[in-house]
Amino acid sequence: RGRAAGLPLGTADPGRAGPLRAAPGPGALGPLRKSPLQTIGEEQTQNPYTELLVLRAHRDIVRFLVQLDDCRFASAGDDGIVVVWNAQTGEKLLELSGHTQKITAIITFPPLEACEEKNQLILTASADKTVIVWDCDTGRQVRKVSCFHSTVKCLTILQRLDVWLSGGSDLCVWNRRLDLLCKTSHLSDTGVSALIEIPKNCVVAAVGKELIIFKLVAPTEGSLEWNILEVKRLLDHQDNILSLVNVNDLSFVSGSHVGELIVWDVSDWTVQACERNFWTQLDTQQEIKLCQKPNDISIHHFTWDEENVFAAVGRGLYVYNLQMKRVIACQKTAHDSSVLHIARLPNRQLISCSEDGSVRIWELREKQQLAAEPLPTGFFNMWGFGRVNKQASQPVKKQQENTTPCSLELIGDLIGHSSSVEMFLHFEDHGLVTCSADHLIILWKNGERESGLRSLKLFQKLEENGDLYLTV
Repeated sequence: RGRAAGLPLGTADPGRAGPLRAAPGPGALGPLRKSPLQTIGEEQTQNPYTELLVLRAHRDIVRFLVQLDDCRFASAGDDGIVVVWNAQTGEKLLELSGHTQKITAIITFPPLEACEEKNQLILTASADKTVIVWDCDTGRQVRKVSCFHSTVKCLTILQRLDVWLSGGSDLCVWNRRLDLLCKTSHLSDTGVSALIEIPKNCVVAAVGKELIIFKLVAPTEGSLEWNILEVKRLLDHQDNILSLVNVNDLSFVSGSHVGELIVWDVSDWTVQACERNFWTQLDTQQEIKLCQKPNDISIHHFTWDEENVFAAVGRGLYVYNLQMKRVIACQKTAHDSSVLHIARLPNRQLISCSEDGSVRIWELREKQQLAAEPLPTGFFNMWGFGRVNKQASQPVKKQQENTTPCSLELIGDLIGHSSSVEMFLHFEDHGLVTCSADHLIILWKNGERESGLRSLKLFQKLEENGDLYLTV
């Protein structure tokens, strides 16, 4: 595998959180095992991330990144601390300590429009069975809730109702002051693994292999109390649900441990479409037999645009078109190990990260249509050797129908982490941020842009010192 090209090897960047160094070459992570993994060479002309900055503050696996504003982000993980960073310089701004065990969920808590205080707040949940509200501008611990009976695995904000929900062995509704408004009875020992908001004051909760629709009832003149009602259970999945997202105003999508993608109608909660055979897309029989482990077909993460759902399925990437209701592009072995996180970029690009420690950039391209095969002519046709009967042409027709109209082409390979890359954030101006099981955060920078900024600063400094002269 190639590395990020053009890095200034061995140079340090004083005043920052870590050295600026090159990603390891092909042999740095040990010998590559034989696999059909797509590779890219040293010359990565379409990969802008040619500089990297290593940020050190965590003492255990870093699992979460959340963007606070245009130039700040927060990181959290198994050491129980939250660190606030400057995305432009890599400077460590704040370290928030309050949890005693690993952090299991983190979200931003937007301030009220009517509130004069506009400080950025975040919510963090931990395996210590607490939830804390933090002020990311001051580092102050605003409030803490310690009345949970189990670990809170997910958090979500319902901004229109100005409440937030926590999902664990039960589902709880809270106000901004962290008062418990209402809760469900015990749902399961495994707990709620994911939550999304849908219309009509409803939420969808993933509990094991079930999706449960809950309706929130706000106080009215007749009742001064909040309530949460179970409306329906969707039982179409055959195994535990690992991913759940809203894709548009009409649909939400869920993915399971055994590779089931289901598109649901957001209004009546019926199945719009279902895909259960990702791992057989364009595969030969021999390849199908090699891909039967559950981890090879688990759907770990989704991202989406107006037309497609992009799914991280096992080690592969699949593009599922919502209108056509089928896979239109795939990379069965996009990484050496399971893909954990994906995100869509402008210009039909996609980024993925994996347990193998790599981060890869892909581009969705339309395939060239193959010209129709000409009819056989000449001597062999006279004796029937070139004639294709109807029965023989059917497999060819079927194969053409099964081929995907688009392809995912590898255009960049970022190798800097020595262990599993858990997730990443993409900043429009400040580059890409990745976090890993190696306890590190890497800030990947656009080399051409950074070079231009350094040149500009140099000219400004020379001008300020009077050392810049114009010659005619």
